[in-house]
Amino acid sequence: MTEQYLPVLLMILIAALTAGLILALNALLGPKQKHRKDFPSKRTPFECGSDLLQDNNRRVSIRFYLIALLFVLFDLEAILLYPWAITGRSLGTIGYIEILIFLFFLMVAFVFAYRRKALDWR
Repeated sequence: MTEQYLPVLLMILIAALTAGLILALNALLGPKQKHRKDFPSKRTPFECGSDLLQDNNRRVSIRFYLIALLFVLFDLEAILLYPWAITGRSLGTIGYIEILIFLFFLMVAFVFAYRRKALDWR
């Protein structure tokens, strides 16, 4: 049984050693700042080589995150429905019932988001 996991463990070990070696080489051979001067321009974001026109530390509305989360949810739904649509006839009754259950839970999520006014932009 352990013989089956030996290649996987060996691959994990090689990946960890490679990552450690790269980090060690970066620390040893990378550029060092002996006389570091703290310039204020190094702490500002680069915007086309010109000074910032306004301070961009504004809060973003939570609505943007809700819409993005709903987009990911329904995009995932479309990705999961596509293979079912391709192989729908060969799945039979059990596959049809499973997709109906999936669509039911998806509809519950949509109704929940609608009632919580997650889709209302006002």
